[in-house]
Amino acid sequence: MSKFGISQPIKRVEDVRFLNGTGRYMDDTAPEGALRAFVFRSPVAHGEITTLDVADARAADGVHAVLTAAELDAASVRNQMDAAVVKNRDGSRGAAPPRPILAIDRVRYVGEPVALIVAETLAQAKDAAELIGLDVEDLPVWTTLAPGGEAIHPEAPENLAYDWAFGDAEQTEKVFAGAAHRVSLEIDDNRIIVNSMEPRGCWARWDGARMHVSFSGQGVWGLRDQIARNLGLDKGAVHVTTPDVGGGFGMKGFAYPEYFAVAEAARQTGRPVHWMADRSESMLSDNGGRDLVSVAEAAFDEDYKLIGYRVHTTSNLGAYNSGFGQNIQSELALKVLTGTYDVQDVFFAVKGIYTNTVQVDAYRGAGRPEAIYVLERLMDHAARQFGLSPWALRQKNFIPADAFPYVSASGETYDVGDFGRVLSRAEKVADLDGFAARRADSGAAGKLRGIGLCYYIESILGDPSETTKLEFTDTGKVRLYAGTQSNGQGHETVYAQILNEFTGIPMDAVEFVQGDSDLIAKGGGTGGSRSVTTQGTSIKATSSRLIENFTPFVAEELDAAPEEIDFEDGNFHARGTNKFIGLMDAAQAARDKGRDDLLVCEAETKLPGRSYPNGAHVCEVEIDPETGQTEVVRYTVVDDFGVLMNPTLAEGQVHGGVVQGLGQAIMENAAYDADGQLLTGTFMDYAMPRAIDTPFITFHSEPVPSTANPLGMKGCGEAGTVGAMAAVGNAVQDALWDRGIRRVDMPFTPLRVWSWLNRADIAAE
Repeated sequence: MSKFGISQPIKRVEDVRFLNGTGRYMDDTAPEGALRAFVFRSPVAHGEITTLDVADARAADGVHAVLTAAELDAASVRNQMDAAVVKNRDGSRGAAPPRPILAIDRVRYVGEPVALIVAETLAQAKDAAELIGLDVEDLPVWTTLAPGGEAIHPEAPENLAYDWAFGDAEQTEKVFAGAAHRVSLEIDDNRIIVNSMEPRGCWARWDGARMHVSFSGQGVWGLRDQIARNLGLDKGAVHVTTPDVGGGFGMKGFAYPEYFAVAEAARQTGRPVHWMADRSESMLSDNGGRDLVSVAEAAFDEDYKLIGYRVHTTSNLGAYNSGFGQNIQSELALKVLTGTYDVQDVFFAVKGIYTNTVQVDAYRGAGRPEAIYVLERLMDHAARQFGLSPWALRQKNFIPADAFPYVSASGETYDVGDFGRVLSRAEKVADLDGFAARRADSGAAGKLRGIGLCYYIESILGDPSETTKLEFTDTGKVRLYAGTQSNGQGHETVYAQILNEFTGIPMDAVEFVQGDSDLIAKGGGTGGSRSVTTQGTSIKATSSRLIENFTPFVAEELDAAPEEIDFEDGNFHARGTNKFIGLMDAAQAARDKGRDDLLVCEAETKLPGRSYPNGAHVCEVEIDPETGQTEVVRYTVVDDFGVLMNPTLAEGQVHGGVVQGLGQAIMENAAYDADGQLLTGTFMDYAMPRAIDTPFITFHSEPVPSTANPLGMKGCGEAGTVGAMAAVGNAVQDALWDRGIRRVDMPFTPLRVWSWLNRADIAAE
């Protein structure tokens, strides 16, 4: 292992430019003299457009173009977003209503794009938007998370987008009928807004032959293909890039209408066009997260072994299913629900509902938090109903360490795991034995104290393929081209560490290149914690190929046979001699001798299977019964991430994820009124966690290296949020259980907690 190789707590190299203000984000990269775009959006949730008059807006000062659906149609632009559809449980195809780039005849949620105004300045574009004449004949609004209401789309009667199921319903029912113990719980998973540090934005430039679109996203190739298709261009005529991206969290992994409209505006005006959302606009129009209601049931035998599990979930798709992350991700989510537990039979059913709100098909900061939240809240509820320790019930039902590889009831093959060991470590470092004394101290101070446990497991992979290209430059640097996309996770540091581990190339000699469809032929982008596992494996393979390619050349330089050349710590060495040459020097020698073929190396790898990070989150809360205020006072995490590429970055990822989970659990909530208007469209109405709301988070690693990739990694980017929501929820439930409160749902705001306590007190009287 070299000084700066893997598993070393190296500081993030990219932070220097981020902290000194030299980062290059969306606004920083816009072409000089670019026109500014503003999106005119629907003010109502549902209605027929009877009048759309943009003549005055077109004539306003500074305006270069106003695009509506009519202009897109006249330019032969395909005015439709892509969508994906799964089959219903009866085998029929789920609803696939078209979603326009700019509204055609009807609007279906507040904030839906209706027109794009392009002017010399943003102020002029906003002023012109005020001159647009829009009349909408209101139609009934549907915001209820259940089938019913007037159809938002004719393709979806009762607003049911899909009715999907997985598992054996008949056999699961038999298991439940014969179970010694059964429990059930209805669980709400409230809607949240992503609020990445940098809002969405893009700019586009048309040179008469090629379209260049730059956007703040999580991968360039999907958008390149969609822009080419919608604008009638060859893929080779579209260049998509991403600069530094200030947070993505899944929300920026989708294509959005604005990107296509801005690209067409650049083509029509012949000038670069730049659009950037403000915060309230983002809160109104970005894909949100969660918004699920689940009824979960578990069946146990006489010894409290889990023998059956079933969940019926209703999920909010919002107004459209473009991207359709919700139902596809739900399928993946539900398949891994039983990952840590040995279950005989499972059945999952998910209904997707269209509502007059912005689509909710993104997962903020987590891959399967909804599924884990449901399972772990139910397991905790079962333990309390049975009079069992929540810790003991989980230990009793864990898949034994000697049972791996293990095929779960839902068909997932888990390669390795030692869940019992991880939980035992968590019990010690969280000081479970000392909790009774801490609860007594809180009681003496008039507070209710609770402890909550969540044991999570994730399924990491996404696109299993990734490519790495290495290129030695004439300035003595090595460019590393990656097909993933950092949104702030520290890829630039970690990938340089991995490269240093296997080649000895100094970290300060590595130039990191990402997010460019011209320079990088293909890639999977970022999502689902796939980046380090897929890209790391590819970097290792490319490093091996690089050494293999250089070996014959180095053998000639050192006057030795190729089979006598060894490579270690960045140096080629002729065995049995004192002759050696470093890789960087060998590259310079190759350049001097015209061997440019050695200066570029590329390899693509494909992982054979998923990896399964897992771990235990332990949360303690104090509740003031007089005010309902809930405070997280202790938080402990023990994770099995396999081999850590950079322990410091992994811990930072966990800290950030935990705070996201705490935010949803304690204070975040997106609310709409009966007319589909967003009530939480600013930070005055939508609470986000601050430093004062965050406890000291203790992190421990208890690794079991994965066998699904040669580096033994498991991924860590989403784990914090996955575990945090249920840990906090179970802690709040524990604190309130003795007051007779048997169900609590996020967010645990002071008013809600106070109301539960007072209703319980009234009931007790």
